[in-house]
Amino acid sequence: MTEYDFIVVGAGSAGCVLADRLSANGKFRVLLLEAGGSDLNFWIWMPIGYGKTFYKPSVNWMYHTEPEPALNGRVSYWPRGKVLGGSSSINAMVYIRGQARDFDEWKEMGNPGWGWEDVLPYFRKSETNDRGGDAFRGDSGPVHVATMNRDLHPLCHDFIAAGEQLQFPHNPDFNGAGQEGVGTYQNTAKGGMRMSTARAYLRPARHRANLRVETHALAERVLFDGRRAVGLRYRRNGQVVEARARREVILSAGAVNSPQLLQLSGIGPGALLAAKGVEVVHALDGVGRNLQDHLGLDYLYRSRVPTLNTQLYPWYGKLWHGLRYVLTRRGPLSLGVNQAGGFVRSRPGLEHPNMQLFFSPVSYTKAPPGKRPLMNPDPFPGFLLGVQPTRPTSRGHLEIRSADPSEAPAIHPNYLATDIDIQEMLEGARLMRRLAEAPALARLIEAEILPGPHVRSDDDLITDIRNRAGTVFHPVSTCRMGPDARHDVVDARLRVHGIGGLRVVDASIFPTLTSGNTNAPAIMVGEKGADMILHDNAPG
Repeated sequence: MTEYDFIVVGAGSAGCVLADRLSANGKFRVLLLEAGGSDLNFWIWMPIGYGKTFYKPSVNWMYHTEPEPALNGRVSYWPRGKVLGGSSSINAMVYIRGQARDFDEWKEMGNPGWGWEDVLPYFRKSETNDRGGDAFRGDSGPVHVATMNRDLHPLCHDFIAAGEQLQFPHNPDFNGAGQEGVGTYQNTAKGGMRMSTARAYLRPARHRANLRVETHALAERVLFDGRRAVGLRYRRNGQVVEARARREVILSAGAVNSPQLLQLSGIGPGALLAAKGVEVVHALDGVGRNLQDHLGLDYLYRSRVPTLNTQLYPWYGKLWHGLRYVLTRRGPLSLGVNQAGGFVRSRPGLEHPNMQLFFSPVSYTKAPPGKRPLMNPDPFPGFLLGVQPTRPTSRGHLEIRSADPSEAPAIHPNYLATDIDIQEMLEGARLMRRLAEAPALARLIEAEILPGPHVRSDDDLITDIRNRAGTVFHPVSTCRMGPDARHDVVDARLRVHGIGGLRVVDASIFPTLTSGNTNAPAIMVGEKGADMILHDNAPG
């Protein structure tokens, strides 16, 4: 049995960070396991290529939820990265940290060291912002964050003007001193190519003799000596392999796979494990519970003026922009699809923004749910507005179906389970209508395609929400951090309650969902988790 100091399961947004930081000083042997393969794929590196990886099983777990009662029994499709870089290799690349109060709330929930002032240094440490560093932004970190102004579609300025006409301020940096307002997004990209954590952290570290990376390695269970994790069993190339961890096993497999692996290893709700034929090592009811996700809705419009559809629908447009991207790394294919947006309050009296907005100068009425294939837009000019409430109150769960590690877990998001979540989705729908009716956008709109102008009443809008709303692909909190072992899974140092030598370091530990996209906070968790692990394993 090969021995390492640390075994990290999952080479995703946090796992690649850990592999780099834990091996950097040369003192520790680190094994990084990834169930997927290499990220050396044109469609991964090209920013808009995520439309091609959305349903690609070689790089994507392609999960499906159980039928959701509040969504009229629809099944939600959950893409998750199964490749070096994890979901940072297949996401839409929007870089958003969240609001300061998100993290202050984490601290108030009994997690010392996780307030905004505590986590801000790790956000800055991870980042190189192409606008330069300041008190909020980093200028020397591995993850390059790019401003899209160079190739931004001009309709984005009309969206911002519409927001200002509704008295939403223009915000030039959603990751600066404050998040509120409308503006343009930044992407995790450099030189017109995606900046996944595999590119940012793992690629520079892979030459180290003390770091071993094994791909196509499916973790089957954590190995224990009593109540201490001592290794891992995994399957690679049809062979079962065991590796020993002298110091710690660290799960960074994400909000679906980390709780799944804990349950497969005998850590989770005791009755569930017993029913699935898994020997209980430690009953921990919180494993797989507290699931949170952003639910979003799009409104589609036919435009009176050219949009990206006009450029990219014709075959010659595809050819021209494809060649332009290959030769120069410029043009619309070098950008993410969500170019503009913002964070606003949907009603007076709120202390903080409660809605995230998206504006895309492109439309696709025949795409599969949730997919935005920029290279196959509608044959007419169109654009879309999108909205997601930032802090949903509904809570779901996931659980293993059997003791078979290759079988996907049963995922129950439990969307729209609270009155406040239904009300906020309704407010979000009405907000998109207000934006569309603002003069700056109204003059561009020929017709509302979806849901259509006949959908006006609260009841009709809620019916449309139940028919069309879908995940924004931000599942978190299934191994929630907190001090109460009756409900939480890890403590404030990310150690699994009641078990030695085992941590979880990824988005599953979020106590609550952050206000915005989750990739940047997951990277921050990787940075802070690595510091904690190195500190706790320092000599003496």
